[in-house]
Amino acid sequence: MTPALAASAFDSLRLDAVPDQEALRRAYEFPSDAAVRKQMTELTEETRRLIGCASLILVASADAEGNFDVSPRGGPAGFVTVLDSRTVAIPDATGNKRLDTLQNIVATGRAGLLFVIPGRTTTLRVNGRACVSTRPDLLSQLTAVGKPPASALVLGIDEVYPHCPKALLRSAAWKPDQWLPADAQPTSAEVTLAQLRMPELTIADIEQTEADSLKYRYE
Repeated sequence: MTPALAASAFDSLRLDAVPDQEALRRAYEFPSDAAVRKQMTELTEETRRLIGCASLILVASADAEGNFDVSPRGGPAGFVTVLDSRTVAIPDATGNKRLDTLQNIVATGRAGLLFVIPGRTTTLRVNGRACVSTRPDLLSQLTAVGKPPASALVLGIDEVYPHCPKALLRSAAWKPDQWLPADAQPTSAEVTLAQLRMPELTIADIEQTEADSLKYRYE
């Protein structure tokens, strides 16, 4: 998470970047009334149903110094629990144990969620206050993977916003006939090996580690 020290394209482009919000607004038309009005501060029955259908969430957070992170969370549809119209709870499934997101939330008490439903083009943005809870009575309710998690991300809703489907339509995310062939991208093991920069490791080593991790993903 440490910024690169070498000069990059960013260093050049930021010299004449948009200087303020007024200049930014001049580059765009104003949003429609509907785009503004559909932002709410609590869940409706319909947005509760969207959350109940989502099996993938992107969680945005930042640490006390303003370093940002976006991490995925996944589970069976309905793995996020709606506690009331202004509170949701996400079980923390076993991962890499870096705790980037959870540490950020402990530091700043804020998070943003984007709920994604595979095969559908509607996404739901939910932002607000956040905390990490280890209360047994809460965790006992969050057993989407068969057992209570070690902790839960609890979000107190300040903003609920359903996005229009344009981004997912443009990306053809759910259209297999428009997907790139599998060999067009490096494999997960190839990316990890390059990131680790450990000459003693091989692709086979990384593939075995990944296979073991997936085999025991709920432990």
